[in-house]
Amino acid sequence: MLIAWSPIFHHKLPAGHRFPMEKYSLLPQQLLHEGTITQEQLYSPKILKDDIILQTHDAAYLERLNTLSLSKQEVRKIGFPQDAALIEREKIIAEGTLITAQYALSHGVGFNIAGGTHHAFAASGEGFCLLNDVAIAINFLLYKQSIRHALIIDLDVHQGNGTAALFEKQPAVYTFSMHGEKNYPLPKQKSSWDIALPDGTDDAHYLKTLENALRKLSEETRPDIIFYQAGVDVLASDKLGRLNLSLEGCKQRDKMVFEYAKQRNIPIQVTMGGGYSEEIRIIIEAHANTYRMAKYYFE
Repeated sequence: MLIAWSPIFHHKLPAGHRFPMEKYSLLPQQLLHEGTITQEQLYSPKILKDDIILQTHDAAYLERLNTLSLSKQEVRKIGFPQDAALIEREKIIAEGTLITAQYALSHGVGFNIAGGTHHAFAASGEGFCLLNDVAIAINFLLYKQSIRHALIIDLDVHQGNGTAALFEKQPAVYTFSMHGEKNYPLPKQKSSWDIALPDGTDDAHYLKTLENALRKLSEETRPDIIFYQAGVDVLASDKLGRLNLSLEGCKQRDKMVFEYAKQRNIPIQVTMGGGYSEEIRIIIEAHANTYRMAKYYFE
């Protein structure tokens, strides 16, 4: 496994901002402590060049990001303050996803401890997402002809609306999103395939639905790589989730996805996505389970 991580992922936000940035420093500490990963597996991503970002994002929008000239309405929609270090952070996250995707193509699996910024559109950001790291990586790999087809498996509780819109007219990319029906965003975009789950969905319903979905995806897609958005905001403890999965159910979800990729010999790149439980230990345990499952199948 190659794992993209940088200290800038743990960017300090203004007092009162409740986005759990501390998970980005606590997670690698936990994984190193328990021996799931080694220091040598950690990759420190660089700032992604703007010309690569412009394969996905609108030039005028990127200019507003770079010059900190977003409107108040744009800043409010994103949910983060306008800050040069946060723009740099997003570019570093995007480079991490791209590099670990390239690594996965050769070695089976790659991780970004951040990433999964699936609410970013070509010309706008929202929902704590400024740049769409997965879309940037896919467009670059397609441009370089490193891949011909990509499959996105987005299991964050929130639909990947930005990703869906970015690839709506791109047949080389299949976007699958399984998310909360009544959760943000409203209205939703149209993915290649959306499964909207009712509030309170439990382990049994969720895992059976995913099992059936993976079977259908196996019949309908032939990807060269999978991008897995492994948000843990599906947990019953999540403040924003509205679903009812246990830690074990979330772990089994990850097991099913990695088993699917391994059995079909499809490389997989993983981004962490959301997780907003009140107790940070629950967030870390759920995210750590994703790495433990990947190690079981790919090492």
